Amino acid sequence: MRRAARIITSIVFKLLFRVDVINPEKVPQEGPALLCANHNTLLDMFFLGFRLKRWIHWMAKEELFRNPVAAYVLKKLGAFSVKRGTGDVSSIKSAYKLLEENKLVGIFPHGTRIDPSNIETVRVKPGAVMIAVNAGVPIIPATVCGSYKLFSRMKVIFGDPFYIENKDKDKKLSKQEMSELSKDIIRRVYSLSEAYR
Repeated sequence: MRRAARIITSIVFKLLFRVDVINPEKVPQEGPALLCANHNTLLDMFFLGFRLKRWIHWMAKEELFRNPVAAYVLKKLGAFSVKRGTGDVSSIKSAYKLLEENKLVGIFPHGTRIDPSNIETVRVKPGAVMIAVNAGVPIIPATVCGSYKLFSRMKVIFGDPFYIENKDKDKKLSKQEMSELSKDIIRRVYSLSEAYR
């Protein structure tokens, strides 16, 4: 199913959009990693993945899995659900398991769609920071930008992988530290669109 999805997505996107994929080589060809991206529409996960050689296992909102058919397709495509607004232990465990299997896990740190002008004021979920620190994996910032209108030009940009390290390994990161590190991820994500205007 994943092979078919990749072929269909590639054909549809080539016909309906003009997509520039910038720096896909920034995504490691192997080993565990966390891809963190902006979130504008449901198409983002397809834009981000259709030109990569690796498969992205997306953490997706629980609501998408309520329809049995959608749930079946999403699970076959490697996605797993998360309950937004709660400390969903199950989804965190799923992310750790995938990373232990050297997979590429995708997360939208904001947990929802936001206006880019509000990135400094909207609360960023700490999940990405927690997973990256505890699993010891690199974070790859990525962004999708464009109007999303049919036949328009879209840009998919990948940034340099980086690690988040807890300097005091005997002490958990404070809420303030988690918040600042989460905001830093978002800044890195949105700075990519500024760098490649």
